[in-house]
Amino acid sequence: MTSCHPSIVAGLEAAQAPTLDIEDLTRRMAAGDEAAYRTFYDAYFPRLSRYLLVVAAGNEEAAAEALESTLLRVVRYIRVFPSEEAFWSWLTVLARSAFRDQSRKRSRYRAFLERFTRHAEIEESGPDSPEADSRMQTALASSLAALPEEERQLVEGKYFQRRSVRELAEALQVSEKAIESRLVRIRQKLKAALLLKLKNE
Repeated sequence: MTSCHPSIVAGLEAAQAPTLDIEDLTRRMAAGDEAAYRTFYDAYFPRLSRYLLVVAAGNEEAAAEALESTLLRVVRYIRVFPSEEAFWSWLTVLARSAFRDQSRKRSRYRAFLERFTRHAEIEESGPDSPEADSRMQTALASSLAALPEEERQLVEGKYFQRRSVRELAEALQVSEKAIESRLVRIRQKLKAALLLKLKNE
């Protein structure tokens, strides 16, 4: 696929806009009309998919994740737009924001992974290879999902939301030492689960 700047792609996509009454469509979407959302999906899913594939520099997995997040944001923030140009411009802002958020999330996952894989050996590929990184991210997501809700929220609060130990302690009404002890135990549990998953693959 030929590389092209997202702004150029946005312009090309806007030039190929569907013939729709956008004001009526977005008004019905804002009112929760399912038929309007189906019309929107049919008209804009392929365009947003192409746009995000360029934003993601051809990374199909990253583009797909950002597209899913974009569509959820459309449902959450939809409002009435007077024209297709204004609507498409808003959609591309949502799409770029979703992609940036997904990229930051992947970066946090990679930083978190280093805690549990710094001394681990991967036989099939080196620890810094894209294949190993993808495998470890998948294993980590699975291990996190298997944690009890309270433990998962604690990990996400500390390492993904970057909340301090003091903030977490105040929210749970326990001492900072208690939070630190819980984090140590959870890290040990996650490391064991993660390495077991990687060995069994």
